[in-house]
This record gives sequence, structure tokens and C-alpha cells, in this order.
Amino acid sequence: MESNPTKEYDNGEVTVTWQAEKCTHSGNCVRGLPKVFNPRKKPWIEITNASTDQLIDQVKKCPSGALGYYFKDKGGS
Repeated sequence: MESNPTKEYDNGEVTVTWQAEKCTHSGNCVRGLPKVFNPRKKPWIEITNASTDQLIDQVKKCPSGALGYYFKDKGGS
């Protein structure tokens, strides 16, 4: 069986990553930034609907580690 690849969403400053197999569907992301994280849409992450700082702050609140981020010029988190 093939594993789910990591999805990446880039706004030019930061890339938000999502690993479906790690996601516990806590809903923190949807409640925190509903204009960015909308599971009813495809793609479900609309990274341009928030600032880079807002995105990073919300990604850090992901309890499962399914969401991550990195800067192309600075390494990752």
C-alpha cells in the first residue's frame, strides 16, 4: 500500500506542510484559521488567506505534528 505523500502549500515566504497520516483531526487548525483551513474545499489549505506570522502561529498549535512549515532560505521547523 502506498503511503500518503506530504502536501506542501507555499505563499512565497513560507511553505506549510501537511502529512495526512499523522493528522488526528483535532480541528485546532480549522477553528484557529477557518479562512485558511477548510476541509470542505479542495485544496483544503488556502495559504494566501493569512499572513506568514498567523500561519506559523497556527501550525505550531497542531497537536499531532501533521502540520509543519519551513522557510526556503532558513531550513525547517
